[in-house]
Amino acid sequence: MTSTAKLLSVSTAVPPYKFDQQTVKDTISQIYSGPRDVLEKLMPIYQNSGILNRYSCVPMDWYRNPVGWEDKNKLFIEHSLDLLEQAATTCLAQAGRAVEEVDALLVVTSSGIATPTLDARLMQRMPFRQNVQRLPIFGLGCAGGTLGLARAASLARDGKDKLVLFLVVELCGLTFRQRDSSKSGLIATALFGDGAAGALISCKGEGPELIAWGEHTWPDTLDIMGWNVMDDGLAVQFSRDIPSIIHREIPTVIDDFLHHQGLKRQDIQSWICHPGGAKVLAAYEDALGLDPQALEHSRITLRDYGNMSAATVMFVLKQALTTGIQGRSLVTSLGPGFSTGFLLMES
Repeated sequence: MTSTAKLLSVSTAVPPYKFDQQTVKDTISQIYSGPRDVLEKLMPIYQNSGILNRYSCVPMDWYRNPVGWEDKNKLFIEHSLDLLEQAATTCLAQAGRAVEEVDALLVVTSSGIATPTLDARLMQRMPFRQNVQRLPIFGLGCAGGTLGLARAASLARDGKDKLVLFLVVELCGLTFRQRDSSKSGLIATALFGDGAAGALISCKGEGPELIAWGEHTWPDTLDIMGWNVMDDGLAVQFSRDIPSIIHREIPTVIDDFLHHQGLKRQDIQSWICHPGGAKVLAAYEDALGLDPQALEHSRITLRDYGNMSAATVMFVLKQALTTGIQGRSLVTSLGPGFSTGFLLMES
């Protein structure tokens, strides 16, 4: 008989600098290097984003000056480790477990590069056992929260008493390129924030059950979402077609995943969706025929934190668990590839 992985605790962490959307808009209007008519045309994205506040690991003045890739990545490593340590410490404390008990450590990110990886560096800060199983996961983008949680549940299920710590950190604000005048780059300034999250998973203990997981990658879609590596950092790449892809493709893919679990959409009581943006959430609601309140947790997260790539869906999950959700939940997010991930949870 297969053991069931359980979610023992979930934590979130944000850096110290909090920006309201109006301040970001005012700053971008001052430093934008492209044509003013393009800027004026796109200014409504700040009001229409559904975002009020976001967090950053650097102060607003940092964004006013050009910064090279090397300096950005140093900041990424430094601040990622601070947030990962905070998320890990909180997650373990909530479950009443010690760091020395952790058997496997997974760390997901896509917004910076580190070799030795962030998990190895975190071991120099926290007293993990030297034989802890490490799994760094890079490049899943926004889907990394869902798929990383699925990988952690799979590891936990491989060993009945194994304690798995899943961590995710994204510092999307550091990808801002001061000389970038592209539409995608400008839209990113209205969406991206920084944050980290953690989850403790084991087949031994109490918590919501992680029942099943899956994913789907569409062919010939590499240009839909991702990063382009430039001299001054990571240039965001995402297509305006994402909402239409959700309308066209997501219902069939979700129905197929649920069918293999003997379920239908109406069997899902809670939808834990990554809020890529206001248009993405509206597309999910319309495509899946969801009630207006079905994605409330996603909208609250988007409003208060913005889009933190892979970390965001973990914030949504934390928000949902705090309200005491019951029954079956579907955790889902989209990412580069172009792909989507699913995780079925039962409380």
